[in-house]
Amino acid sequence: MNKRTVVLAQSLFVLALFAVPSFAQDEEALKKDLTAVIALQGLPCGEVVAVEEQAETDYAVSCKDGNMYRVYLNAAGRVVVEKRK
Repeated sequence: MNKRTVVLAQSLFVLALFAVPSFAQDEEALKKDLTAVIALQGLPCGEVVAVEEQAETDYAVSCKDGNMYRVYLNAAGRVVVEKRK
C-alpha cells in the first residue's frame, strides 16, 4: 500500500472518531468509514454491519461477508486492521 493510501485511511479513521452527529447517524457514518478503511487496506469485507468500541480508537468490526477485524490506531498514530477469528 502506498503512503497516500495510508494517509487517506488514517484521515478517514480519525474523522470517523471525532464526528458528533446523533448516535444512529454517528454509528452509520462510523460503519461506512470503517468499511472504507478496511477496503483501503485491501482486505475483504463488503460492508461493515456491526461495530463494537473496545476502547477509544479501537473497534471490533463484523462485515457482511462474515469477516471480522480489529481496527485501531497504534502508538505511532497509524491505522491498523487485524483479522479476528
